[in-house]
Amino acid sequence: MSVDQILVNGRIHTLEPDTSIVTALGITKNIITAIGSDSEILQLANNHTNIIDLQERLVIPGMVDAHCHFDHFSRQSNNIDAAQPNKHKLIQILANQAKITPKEQWITGHGWDHNRWDQDVPTASDIDIVIPNHPVFLTGHSMHISWANSSAINKANINSSTPDPPGGMIGRDEHGNPNGIFYETASDLIASVMPELSIDDVANNMRLAQEKLWQTGLTGLHDYDQRIAFDALKYLSKDKTLGLRIVKNMPAALLDEVIAQGLHSGSGSKWLSIGGIKVFMDGALGARTASMLEPYELDTNNYGIVVTKEDELLSIANKANINGLAMTVHAIGDRANREVLNVYEKLRHNERERGDPPSKLRHRIEHVQLLHPNDTLRLASSQIIASMQPIHATSDMMLAEQYWGDRISGSYAWRTQINAGAILAFGSDSPVESINPLWGIHAAVTRSNRTNNVDTIGWQTQQCLTVDEAVRAYTIGAAYAAYRENDLGTLTPGKLADLVVLDKDIYHCDPMEIHTTNVLGTMIDGVWKYRASSLY
Repeated sequence: MSVDQILVNGRIHTLEPDTSIVTALGITKNIITAIGSDSEILQLANNHTNIIDLQERLVIPGMVDAHCHFDHFSRQSNNIDAAQPNKHKLIQILANQAKITPKEQWITGHGWDHNRWDQDVPTASDIDIVIPNHPVFLTGHSMHISWANSSAINKANINSSTPDPPGGMIGRDEHGNPNGIFYETASDLIASVMPELSIDDVANNMRLAQEKLWQTGLTGLHDYDQRIAFDALKYLSKDKTLGLRIVKNMPAALLDEVIAQGLHSGSGSKWLSIGGIKVFMDGALGARTASMLEPYELDTNNYGIVVTKEDELLSIANKANINGLAMTVHAIGDRANREVLNVYEKLRHNERERGDPPSKLRHRIEHVQLLHPNDTLRLASSQIIASMQPIHATSDMMLAEQYWGDRISGSYAWRTQINAGAILAFGSDSPVESINPLWGIHAAVTRSNRTNNVDTIGWQTQQCLTVDEAVRAYTIGAAYAAYRENDLGTLTPGKLADLVVLDKDIYHCDPMEIHTTNVLGTMIDGVWKYRASSLY
């Protein structure tokens, strides 16, 4: 047997217990065909074999972001960066943008967070003063709250008589008039009147964004955006420019259409496949719309927002279930997570009655940020995937302490879930957080932000993971969630050649330095999608 490529002189973590670390591997076309010592693998070389000296660098399987919003991420280059240190700075940026934007054209942005401004929630009038002639729409950091000016509100014909939509709330002043803040599904009232990008535009944004993701070591992602994202991904797949392995989770509003097309969880190609049916159970911590069993601290009349009721979720899930479609449900608060688990236990009972194993439909909870102590073992017992984003813990820890109080012992509980036997699949929720998986690994291992501020280091450290556990959540866990464990997730013969080369051994370096690690190479399907000059 001869091979096309050989990587030698490395520290290659295969993530397989029998051959956990090797120094060399061989690749034929797009498949890993051999692993072992340098001498063993070099024997497979011929005159045409490309041999790369890793110079003792670390190699791990390709990392997969198990929860992100690819369309939203790809659009960020066209949006104002609203993640500013204060409201006044952001408004000045908006004013400068208005000077170069034709009248009546929309100005959009993402990332504002009044919780970090030490100020009250902003209002439409804050923008109106400086931008009267452009509609402005700014999604918040959590993507569960938005801020619009009066021009945008008027274009959407929203007034004091406009009712709150199901699963959402319009912020109002003391007279009942909209104040410019929209919670959960109420944001759709504004978004629905904004000009839509064409499929070509969305696809082109994604095509360009891929290059950024390769440089972070990502070889795939699980997407949670709307229908146009799926259409754009199909376009990229058809013209063979899709360079990431994408699992597309479909909005519940498209369930009938998905069924009619004969799609089911795990179906598709090696580049684009179907995940589950996405439902929002509640909101988010930052917007204080996560659904809670008990009210928020300092906000004692607020239990959050129930976006989808338990019986409604069960109805959707049963329909999806019998048509070969798993569920993937957003749940942040302890009430939301409990109600999702109630539904999943009923689904598992129905599956057992049909003789279907739990591995057939791999139901997920997205985020799992807060569980009541009575519910911590229920994901493992029902074999539900915990799709979590470690970087959320380091971003939200102060808010969690402020608004969840003593309940934080059950928040972002990765160690609890692993010890219980649950499968973890890690992601970023980008563009809510940075899409860089190495930042996520750093957060999972240290429960710290990326500064040396002693006040934020080591939050709830009993939930820390080892480096290996965190890496597995970005590789093996994500592969299992995608029904791809037979060809992805480890570096072993017979699997697809998706791998990442790092400039630092994250298994042995100072954990606080993991986030400074650079990616030197990203290979997908046997092709170097990104390769630093030092790797030639």
